[in-house]
Amino acid sequence: MKKHVARYALLAALAMVLSWLESLLVFPGLLPGMKVGLTNIVVLFALYRMGLRDAVRISLVRVILVSITFGNAYSFAYSLAGAALSLAVMAGLKKWDAFSILGVSVAGGVCHNLGQLAVAMAVLETARLGWYLPVLLASGTAAGVVIGIAGGLAAERVKF
Repeated sequence: MKKHVARYALLAALAMVLSWLESLLVFPGLLPGMKVGLTNIVVLFALYRMGLRDAVRISLVRVILVSITFGNAYSFAYSLAGAALSLAVMAGLKKWDAFSILGVSVAGGVCHNLGQLAVAMAVLETARLGWYLPVLLASGTAAGVVIGIAGGLAAERVKF
Protein backbone atom coordinates (compact mmCIF):
# COMPACT_ATOMS: atom_id res chain seq x y z
CA MET A 1 0.00 0.00 0.00
CA LYS A 2 2.77 2.44 0.92
CA LYS A 3 4.55 1.72 -2.35
CA HIS A 4 1.36 2.44 -4.29
CA VAL A 5 0.81 5.78 -2.53
CA ALA A 6 4.44 6.71 -3.15
CA ARG A 7 3.97 6.01 -6.88
CA TYR A 8 0.92 8.26 -6.99
CA ALA A 9 2.76 11.03 -5.17
CA LEU A 10 5.81 10.70 -7.42
CA LEU A 11 3.76 10.84 -10.62
CA ALA A 12 1.58 13.72 -9.38
CA ALA A 13 4.70 15.67 -8.39
CA LEU A 14 6.30 14.93 -11.76
CA ALA A 15 3.15 16.16 -13.53
CA MET A 16 3.24 19.39 -11.53
CA VAL A 17 6.92 19.96 -12.31
CA LEU A 18 6.31 19.33 -16.02
CA SER A 19 3.38 21.77 -15.94
CA TRP A 20 5.56 24.40 -14.29
CA LEU A 21 8.38 23.82 -16.80
CA GLU A 22 5.95 24.09 -19.68
CA SER A 23 4.69 27.43 -18.35
CA LEU A 24 8.27 28.71 -18.57
CA LEU A 25 8.80 27.58 -22.15
CA VAL A 26 7.91 29.93 -24.96
CA PHE A 27 7.40 28.39 -28.36
CA PRO A 28 7.34 31.01 -31.13
CA GLY A 29 4.29 30.83 -33.36
CA LEU A 30 1.97 29.10 -30.91
CA LEU A 31 -1.45 30.67 -30.56
CA PRO A 32 -3.34 31.04 -27.26
CA GLY A 33 -4.32 27.69 -25.83
CA MET A 34 -1.61 25.79 -27.67
CA LYS A 35 0.75 23.78 -25.49
CA VAL A 36 2.72 20.62 -25.90
CA GLY A 37 1.06 19.13 -22.82
CA LEU A 38 4.12 17.68 -21.14
CA THR A 39 2.06 16.60 -18.13
CA ASN A 40 0.23 14.17 -20.39
CA ILE A 41 3.40 12.07 -20.56
CA VAL A 42 2.67 11.13 -16.96
CA VAL A 43 -0.96 10.25 -17.69
CA LEU A 44 -0.04 8.20 -20.75
CA PHE A 45 2.64 6.40 -18.74
CA ALA A 46 0.15 5.67 -15.95
CA LEU A 47 -2.45 4.39 -18.42
CA TYR A 48 -0.03 1.94 -19.99
CA ARG A 49 1.97 0.90 -16.94
CA MET A 50 -0.54 1.10 -14.09
CA GLY A 51 -4.01 0.89 -15.62
CA LEU A 52 -7.04 3.08 -16.21
CA ARG A 53 -8.12 3.54 -12.59
CA ASP A 54 -4.66 4.76 -11.58
CA ALA A 55 -4.37 6.99 -14.65
CA VAL A 56 -7.73 8.60 -13.80
CA ARG A 57 -6.68 9.24 -10.22
CA ILE A 58 -3.32 10.71 -11.22
CA SER A 59 -4.91 12.84 -13.92
CA LEU A 60 -7.54 14.18 -11.52
CA VAL A 61 -4.97 14.96 -8.83
CA ARG A 62 -2.83 16.69 -11.46
CA VAL A 63 -5.72 18.81 -12.71
CA ILE A 64 -6.72 19.85 -9.19
CA LEU A 65 -3.22 20.61 -7.92
CA VAL A 66 -2.05 22.43 -11.04
CA SER A 67 -5.25 24.50 -11.12
CA ILE A 68 -4.90 25.44 -7.46
CA THR A 69 -1.20 26.23 -7.82
CA PHE A 70 -1.02 27.91 -11.22
CA GLY A 71 -4.58 28.59 -12.34
CA ASN A 72 -8.11 29.60 -11.49
CA ALA A 73 -11.68 28.27 -11.78
CA TYR A 74 -11.69 28.71 -15.56
CA SER A 75 -8.37 26.95 -16.05
CA PHE A 76 -9.71 24.14 -13.84
CA ALA A 77 -12.81 23.76 -16.02
CA TYR A 78 -10.79 23.78 -19.25
CA SER A 79 -8.20 21.38 -17.89
CA LEU A 80 -10.76 18.99 -16.42
CA ALA A 81 -12.79 18.84 -19.64
CA GLY A 82 -9.72 18.29 -21.77
CA ALA A 83 -8.24 15.70 -19.44
CA ALA A 84 -11.51 13.77 -19.04
CA LEU A 85 -12.30 13.56 -22.75
CA SER A 86 -8.70 12.80 -23.63
CA LEU A 87 -8.34 10.03 -21.07
CA ALA A 88 -11.70 8.49 -21.95
CA VAL A 89 -10.78 8.29 -25.64
CA MET A 90 -7.26 7.04 -24.92
CA ALA A 91 -8.58 4.34 -22.58
CA GLY A 92 -11.10 3.21 -25.18
CA LEU A 93 -8.52 3.06 -27.95
CA LYS A 94 -6.03 1.25 -25.74
CA LYS A 95 -8.66 -1.31 -24.76
CA TRP A 96 -9.66 -1.74 -28.41
CA ASP A 97 -5.98 -2.50 -29.07
CA ALA A 98 -6.06 -1.26 -32.66
CA PHE A 99 -3.62 1.62 -32.21
CA SER A 100 -0.06 1.98 -30.99
CA ILE A 101 0.72 4.17 -28.00
CA LEU A 102 1.56 6.92 -30.52
CA GLY A 103 -1.89 6.69 -32.14
CA VAL A 104 -3.57 6.64 -28.74
CA SER A 105 -1.59 9.73 -27.73
CA VAL A 106 -2.51 11.63 -30.91
CA ALA A 107 -6.19 10.89 -30.32
CA GLY A 108 -5.75 12.04 -26.74
CA GLY A 109 -4.09 15.29 -27.81
CA VAL A 110 -6.84 16.07 -30.30
CA CYS A 111 -9.60 15.18 -27.81
CA HIS A 112 -7.98 17.27 -25.09
CA ASN A 113 -8.29 20.28 -27.37
CA LEU A 114 -11.86 19.37 -28.34
CA GLY A 115 -12.87 19.18 -24.68
CA GLN A 116 -11.35 22.57 -23.97
CA LEU A 117 -12.96 24.10 -27.05
CA ALA A 118 -16.36 22.79 -25.93
CA VAL A 119 -15.91 24.44 -22.53
CA ALA A 120 -14.83 27.71 -24.16
CA MET A 121 -17.92 27.67 -26.38
CA ALA A 122 -20.12 27.02 -23.35
CA VAL A 123 -18.48 29.67 -21.17
CA LEU A 124 -18.56 32.30 -23.88
CA GLU A 125 -21.97 31.13 -25.13
CA THR A 126 -20.94 31.14 -28.77
CA ALA A 127 -20.25 28.62 -31.46
CA ARG A 128 -18.11 31.17 -33.29
CA LEU A 129 -15.03 29.69 -31.71
CA GLY A 130 -15.43 26.80 -34.15
CA TRP A 131 -13.10 28.62 -36.53
CA TYR A 132 -10.31 27.64 -34.09
CA LEU A 133 -11.01 23.93 -34.59
CA PRO A 134 -8.60 23.27 -37.50
CA VAL A 135 -5.79 24.98 -35.60
CA LEU A 136 -6.51 22.96 -32.46
CA LEU A 137 -6.74 19.72 -34.44
CA ALA A 138 -3.32 20.37 -35.96
CA SER A 139 -1.74 21.36 -32.65
CA GLY A 140 -3.36 18.43 -30.84
CA THR A 141 -1.98 16.05 -33.45
CA ALA A 142 1.52 17.51 -33.21
CA ALA A 143 1.45 17.50 -29.42
CA GLY A 144 0.09 13.96 -29.42
CA VAL A 145 3.02 12.79 -31.52
CA VAL A 146 5.57 14.39 -29.18
CA ILE A 147 3.83 13.08 -26.06
CA GLY A 148 3.30 9.66 -27.63
CA ILE A 149 6.99 9.29 -28.40
CA ALA A 150 8.06 10.44 -24.93
CA GLY A 151 5.33 8.47 -23.14
CA GLY A 152 6.06 5.38 -25.20
CA LEU A 153 9.75 5.54 -24.34
CA ALA A 154 8.93 6.05 -20.66
CA ALA A 155 6.43 3.18 -20.57
CA GLU A 156 8.93 0.94 -22.32
CA ARG A 157 12.01 1.78 -20.28
CA VAL A 158 10.96 2.87 -16.80
CA LYS A 159 10.51 0.00 -14.37
CA PHE A 160 7.79 1.00 -11.97
